[in-house]
Amino acid sequence: MSQKKFARSTSDRVLGGVLGGIADYFGWDVNIVRLAFIILTVFCHFNVMVYFLAWILIPDDQHIASDKNNHDSHADEVRDVTPDQED
Repeated sequence: MSQKKFARSTSDRVLGGVLGGIADYFGWDVNIVRLAFIILTVFCHFNVMVYFLAWILIPDDQHIASDKNNHDSHADEVRDVTPDQED
């Protein structure tokens, strides 16, 4: 079973892909997530620095996909190794 990873979106981004990643992770519409972020920022004085901190700390989805592919290919290599049989 594949576990869903939280990552910034590289396909649905305006600035850093953080809100696109949140929308993708939870299965929400990205426009609603963006609207909620704007409302929180304007009316609740939500700190925009949280966005930039998430941009720095959260890897993008291409990075996670390449790490998964590297791990899977390495695991296949390990499984294919058989002991040498000498006669």
